[in-house]
Amino acid sequence: MPGSITIHLDTLEQTLKLGQQLGKQATAGQIITLAGDLGTGKTTLTQAIGLGLQVPPTCYITSPTFSILHEYPGRIPMYHMDLYRLSGAEEIEDLGLLEYLYGHGVAIVEWPDRLGNLLPINRLSIELAFTEKLGRTSTLQICGAGHDGLLDFLD
Repeated sequence: MPGSITIHLDTLEQTLKLGQQLGKQATAGQIITLAGDLGTGKTTLTQAIGLGLQVPPTCYITSPTFSILHEYPGRIPMYHMDLYRLSGAEEIEDLGLLEYLYGHGVAIVEWPDRLGNLLPINRLSIELAFTEKLGRTSTLQICGAGHDGLLDFLD
């Protein structure tokens, strides 16, 4: 898929459907970055990706704003990182987050700009934004390699 694709998410159900499809298509080693202002739905989209990855319902997916990282079991492990409170690449390295970023699960990273020069070349980049109506847009862009088939459901 060259370039990027923008999807309008006018309802919670549309956001959940997108996330579940991403989770179903995801394979080990993939990295999904989520950018957008506070409240645009990054954690909600992550919860839906978790459903697609078959994270057990007993593992309630929450934002790791204060713990930085939550790890969830599923079809493949899901590593949910929220870098909002971090100052940059050095702190990310010091905390050992690169082990999860390049681990054997699916890494989902909120606030990827905090990665700086550590931002992976190979990733699915998702930018969430508010629209003039009550909905949101989700702009998806595959960067680099290693995400073949992840967006096939959009065809």
